[in-house]
Amino acid sequence: MSNALSKLLASRDWLLADGATGTNLFNMGLMSGDAPEFWNENEPDKIRTLYRGAVDAGSDLFLTNSFGANASRLKLHDAAHRAYDLSKLAAELGREVADASGRDVIVAGSVGPTGEIMGAAGTLSHETAVQMFEETAKGLMDGGADVLWVETISAPEEYKAAAEAFGNIGAPWCGTMSFDTAGRTMMGVTSSSMVEMVEALPNPPLAFGANCGVGASDLLRTVLGFVAQGTERPIIAKGNAGIPKYVDGHIHYDGTPELMADYACLARDCGAQIIGGCCGTMPVHLKAMREALETRSKGPRPTLDQITAALGGFSSESDGTGEEPGAGRQRRSKRRRA
Repeated sequence: MSNALSKLLASRDWLLADGATGTNLFNMGLMSGDAPEFWNENEPDKIRTLYRGAVDAGSDLFLTNSFGANASRLKLHDAAHRAYDLSKLAAELGREVADASGRDVIVAGSVGPTGEIMGAAGTLSHETAVQMFEETAKGLMDGGADVLWVETISAPEEYKAAAEAFGNIGAPWCGTMSFDTAGRTMMGVTSSSMVEMVEALPNPPLAFGANCGVGASDLLRTVLGFVAQGTERPIIAKGNAGIPKYVDGHIHYDGTPELMADYACLARDCGAQIIGGCCGTMPVHLKAMREALETRSKGPRPTLDQITAALGGFSSESDGTGEEPGAGRQRRSKRRRA
């Protein structure tokens, strides 16, 4: 299978990924509690607009509207049987937009978590998880995705199940986890243990990294944790646009385009090769990120002090590994506001 992402990575020092899916769709009228994946069928023009917004802002890669297109999540909407179809539609719309862009743009098939707990404490078996991930993956690849992209994973068991599913169909893939609990994922994975897990997989990803979590500062501290392990695999950084705040009944992210431009360059300097945004990241942020990456020279690897001076303090004193005893003072630094 032709691997478009590997070819692009080999030719570029960095790639700009996309921004938020949910934030942008809510701004288009999606209601809380509704399944965004239904819009692949019912509101295809809005999904094209979502994809085109990232491409027009300069993204080299965008994720499909299929984050929740697995049987476990769709059963909440009486649509578990539609995982393949809705995934395929998401990728078909993405392929259409990418092919019309006039340049090399990667369609990454988004695969989100099942929402269930695996392992001894859970009810979801490894075999069932693999089956669900494989169904979604087949739909995405049949719809024209260049690569599969599992994201916002917390449990190592779920990450491994996705890797096995993707290997079963021979599809290239990338994968990120969300480090949102004092430098760890909700299920206790640290930056160092993720690197160990990734490198031990029989079917390792083309690139790996972190997405979502808390703020951009925390995410870059995690990226530095990946780099410290000596990995040579491309690293992904997809941080949120600032810190979420509840304003007038809605969640608002306070990161400005200027702040996200600084974040993008710092992510590159930290060692990330695929750089994008997550929650709250709009096309206006992506455009500023692209311009900054193209016009600012790459600098030395930033210190924790330099990261917090630019992006604001960390949400926790520790990076999760217990190896940063001096990080406490970073949390008290004043965060720059939008």
